[in-house]
Amino acid sequence: MKDFDLIVIGSGPAGRRAAIQAAKFGRNVLVVERGRRVGGVSVHTGTIPSKTLRETVLNLTGWRERGFYGRSYRVKEDLTAADLMARLHITLDHEVDVLEHQFARNKVNTIRGEARFVDTHTIEVAGETGEVHNVSADKFVIAVGTKPFRPDYVPFDGEFILDSDEILELRELPRTIAVIGAGVIGVEYASIFAALDINVTLVEPRESMLDFLDKELIADFTHQLRENGIVLRFGAKVEAIRKNGPGDCEITLDGGRSVRANVVLFAAGRMGATPALDLEKCGLEVDHRGRLKVDPMTFQTNVPHIFAAGDVIGFPSLASTSMEQGRIAACHALGEKAYDPPEYFPYGIYAVPEISTVGMTEEEIKERGIPYECGIARFRETSRGHIMGLDTGMLKLIFSLKTRRLLGCHIVGEGATELVHIGQAVMNLRGTLEYFVENTFNYPTLAEAYKIAALDAWNRMPHIGR
Repeated sequence: MKDFDLIVIGSGPAGRRAAIQAAKFGRNVLVVERGRRVGGVSVHTGTIPSKTLRETVLNLTGWRERGFYGRSYRVKEDLTAADLMARLHITLDHEVDVLEHQFARNKVNTIRGEARFVDTHTIEVAGETGEVHNVSADKFVIAVGTKPFRPDYVPFDGEFILDSDEILELRELPRTIAVIGAGVIGVEYASIFAALDINVTLVEPRESMLDFLDKELIADFTHQLRENGIVLRFGAKVEAIRKNGPGDCEITLDGGRSVRANVVLFAAGRMGATPALDLEKCGLEVDHRGRLKVDPMTFQTNVPHIFAAGDVIGFPSLASTSMEQGRIAACHALGEKAYDPPEYFPYGIYAVPEISTVGMTEEEIKERGIPYECGIARFRETSRGHIMGLDTGMLKLIFSLKTRRLLGCHIVGEGATELVHIGQAVMNLRGTLEYFVENTFNYPTLAEAYKIAALDAWNRMPHIGR
């Protein structure tokens, strides 16, 4: 007899949802978390902290009101790092309290310590004070998440040259910062610091950024970043990073160019947090970034009783999708009925401005040879946009010419991550352009942009009898 029906390693979005789902089936579940508190990377160094920091910055700087009152408008003068961290700690404490209550209410067992496999059905959990526990289970869900990629050539010091976890422990706000890596994390932090009126340089070795997004959306977003004062260095490979002294860092780029900044944030990728698991003991292998390969529908690894979910399995590495992956993995692990992962899910990037997208990009639709038409609405075209003082922001809808169904919804601007769910619902319900044209939206709202974009597409589409 095994000690538990299911052991979940990690308590981030995937782990928590897997554990609670299994407990609701009446199974005996254990969650192993190596951190001091439950929640994983999402709560303590990733999703929640970065989004809380963003909201705090936008509120205390008065960013959202500058369209009316000018760029010099401030809610609080002389912002400090302590001002930003105060709200962060309140939010994190609340998140942990909610999660601990969920575990208690559903009778999910938890243990603190670092897990490693002893054999295919047994793990050893080593606590901070040296105690060791061996526990076994019929099934496992690995949801350990990721950690920052820290290459040897970067002289991290925890004060001036930082990774994306350490940036949350910044003691003083710098005058200048260089961000290496224009992925989701790098773009988010670069734009947040720019909103603080800190001089930001964003360095990316590729010639573009966020290539999985619609190119028209990225063009608009890139323009807004430059308007917000961010210096973009695309196609710039980093050759060396050195600290000349406190607050004096230098990045040497290929071609001889250099970037000087008080602080350097290295945000060029993350690694699966799998090295300590001794996965070879249970027959599992990882790729060069420490990630596990799984069946995309069941999240089962090549070892039948071991499943994996969340960032540790790679793209899309979203808290929202990780939650669903964890739930579905638990269902399949325990032989319970499970729905397939959703065909369309929204992707949210909490930069300044926000980006959110669902469905196919225009480039993907072209590759598939689908006849289509696009409609675009600018937020400044809506009454709500004028009330909010918005000069920027756009919503792009893509429709099939043959079926008139919505194929893609792409938004950049204020509230994008909230607005996208209208497009997501219509898409998953196989809705058409007529939904947006014939239905009534609250007035004045930014959601009215859906009708404007749909009418824009309708005006260019062939109509029966025209």
